[in-house]
Amino acid sequence: MQITYYGHSCFLVETGGKKVLFDPFITPNVLAKSVDVDTLKPDFILLSHGHQDHIADVERIYQNSKAFLVSNFEICTWFNKKGVENYHPMNMGGSMEWSWGSVKMVSAIHSSSFPDGSYAGNPSGFVVQSEGKTFYYAGDTALTLDMKLIAEEFKIDFAFMPIGDNFTMGIKDALKAADFVGTKKIFGMHYDTFPYIKIEQNDVHEVAAKAGKELKLFEIGETITI
Repeated sequence: MQITYYGHSCFLVETGGKKVLFDPFITPNVLAKSVDVDTLKPDFILLSHGHQDHIADVERIYQNSKAFLVSNFEICTWFNKKGVENYHPMNMGGSMEWSWGSVKMVSAIHSSSFPDGSYAGNPSGFVVQSEGKTFYYAGDTALTLDMKLIAEEFKIDFAFMPIGDNFTMGIKDALKAADFVGTKKIFGMHYDTFPYIKIEQNDVHEVAAKAGKELKLFEIGETITI
C-alpha cells in the first residue's frame, strides 16, 4: 500500500491495484503549487464533505480520469449535475465492498455546504479495509465519543486525522481520537494551509511523542509505503 500526500487533506492511497484519492484540494492551495493535478488519474475519489477546501479539483480530475466518486447522496447528486456520471452514494453507517477493498462511512462532527451555499448533507469520515490493513480517514471533525465505536468493530492500523485546530480537532484532541479508535499511528492533515490553521510542527511532534503516538507529517508530494 502506497500513500502520497498532495496537501491539506488530500491523500492518494494505492491499494488492491487501484488508486483512491481523498478530498482533492490542490490547484487553489499555494502550498501545493508543485503538484500537476492533470497527472492524477485515480480510480476512485472519496469525499468527506462539501466544503471548497475538500472538493475543489473533483471536476477537473474526473474529466482526466473518469474516477468513481464515493460520497454522501447530496454530494454525489450535486456533482452528477456537473457531469460526473460515475458515482456511488452512501450515508452514515453504510458499507460497500469493491474489488480493491471495503469502505464504511462513519460520522464526523463538522459543517458541510457547497461553494454555492447549498446543502451538502452530513460530513463524514471513512473506514477503509484493503490488503489486510484497516485505516480511518477522519475528514474534518471534532473529537467525538462515536470514535470509540470504530475500535469496537475494527482494528485500525493507522488514521488520517486533522490537527490544525480552529475548524477541526487540534493535536491534543487528535491524540485522544487515536486512543478512541485504537491506533498509535497518525497521519496529520488539515494544517498550515491557511493562517487560521498554522501549527508549530516541532511542538505537535513533541506532544505526540510524549503521548506515545507516532505522528507523521508529510511533505507535499511525498510517498511512503506501508
